Amino acid sequence: MAYEPCVTRRDPSPVIRVGDKYFVWYSKSLTDSSGYNATIFFATSTDGLTWRECGEALGRGAKGAWDEHAVFTPTILAAEKRFYLYYTGVPEPFDNDNGGSQATPTAIGAAWAENPQGPWQRCGADPVLQPGREKTFDSHRVDDACLIVRSGGYWLYYKGRAAGRSPLETKMGLAIANHPTGPYIKSALNPLIDGGHEVCVFPRESGVAALVSPVGPAGATLQYAADGLHFQQLYGLMPPAAPGPYREDHYRDGVGPGIRWGLSHQADPRQTPRPYLLRFDCH
Repeated sequence: MAYEPCVTRRDPSPVIRVGDKYFVWYSKSLTDSSGYNATIFFATSTDGLTWRECGEALGRGAKGAWDEHAVFTPTILAAEKRFYLYYTGVPEPFDNDNGGSQATPTAIGAAWAENPQGPWQRCGADPVLQPGREKTFDSHRVDDACLIVRSGGYWLYYKGRAAGRSPLETKMGLAIANHPTGPYIKSALNPLIDGGHEVCVFPRESGVAALVSPVGPAGATLQYAADGLHFQQLYGLMPPAAPGPYREDHYRDGVGPGIRWGLSHQADPRQTPRPYLLRFDCH
């Protein structure tokens, strides 16, 4: 979807195909270029090239809820004959502290629907993943979920940041559940990757690959873990911003085909005042 003045579209989910249509979810805001005032919209396409915005998928939480201020950074999972939409939420009052260490903590929630077009119902009143204990790598923020079905469970990869740390010190962790709605148990090996900002993981062969954005020691790399846990760098690269790949594995447990294309966002203010979505292709 091309740039549109005064409209922010960013942080696309992975793309899925249902019937003869592709679906994607993303953060949309008319307030500013960030996602911190957004709600979640969705779009469809018949060819993966031309997209039509279909409306809001998930709005803000109720007054007093943990996600009252905004919902953003969605990801999708097709499982258990349902569709699950995971998202990051923030409460009222909210302060991003210009990305600083005093910003309001975030959590990850989930909603479900029988149809990818909705309607979506929240999976309870509480998040499915909360910030960690004091002094853990994710004690301040958990954000940007990305799921893989593996070994009979649901592997939720996410980014975390410790209290008092900057966004440049973001790391990636993992929580695993036996059901899409949890309970999710964080891995004792966390953090798994020292760096990154947006989370993009996908099944490749019998393991898990990760495109790591250019933040931290492991930034701007392609990483791979044969067991989904112990990631090692394959080579350096500059991935698309906030990539949401087309998931050809269709969230099936087993050998993964990798990725060939997807949607990302252009968020460079030197090019356009507001972020917008665009397609990427890869080997």
